[in-house]
Amino acid sequence: MRNTFIAGPCVIESAELLDIVAQELVRINKTLGTDIIFKASFDKANRTSIHSFRGPGLEKGLQMLADIKSRYGLRILTDIHESAQAEAAGEVADVLQIPAFLCRQTDLLVAAARTGRTVNIKKAQFLSGNDMRYPVEKAREAGAKDVWLTERGNTFGYNNLVVDFRNIDDMLGIVPTVIMDCTHSVQRPGGAGGKTGGDRRFVPQMAMAAKAFGATGYFFEVHPDPDKGLSDAANMLELNKLESIIGKLEE
Repeated sequence: MRNTFIAGPCVIESAELLDIVAQELVRINKTLGTDIIFKASFDKANRTSIHSFRGPGLEKGLQMLADIKSRYGLRILTDIHESAQAEAAGEVADVLQIPAFLCRQTDLLVAAARTGRTVNIKKAQFLSGNDMRYPVEKAREAGAKDVWLTERGNTFGYNNLVVDFRNIDDMLGIVPTVIMDCTHSVQRPGGAGGKTGGDRRFVPQMAMAAKAFGATGYFFEVHPDPDKGLSDAANMLELNKLESIIGKLEE
């Protein structure tokens, strides 16, 4: 089974940014023979501060993602935070993502499942890999045919995460597609004075460790100049480093 790759900016900042990232993903796909799924959020509803940038919103954001899909032929992944967003997002996105903090929200899981799209459920920072059988059960009983799970670390005291890579193997016993979120797993949640910090230098190691534990997919938030990113700046990967990491994962 081929690896699943997901990459893109944390949040939709501008049409120009989406184009820059999409063009690079298309180039990598042609070079490496991959099929990277384009990811961006239309609304970051779970930011640390009320003053944080959230994105263009549902209607405008989905139109921008639809334009990327049409122009570049890339599959699209985006996350939803409320059940009312599922139907509209499902008309554009090939994969609907359930944020980690919301993975137990029954109505959200059910709404995503009923769209018929693939549902990617991120494991909560407070749950074990084995605990994820219950969100998967909710999605499947609501009609989801294809459910993925994503590892993104566990809370380790205040403002820190640690990754227990055994969760990957545990979740592979629940679903065949388990994604390693290589960038959110290096976050320092809420640890940067009203915003989330992080340490992107560990992203390649997170990816390679996940490979050793049998991950079948990898998720990277990328940006041409991460330090200027409007969300998750500290843990996003530099766009020009993505090809090298994917190449190593494909070896």
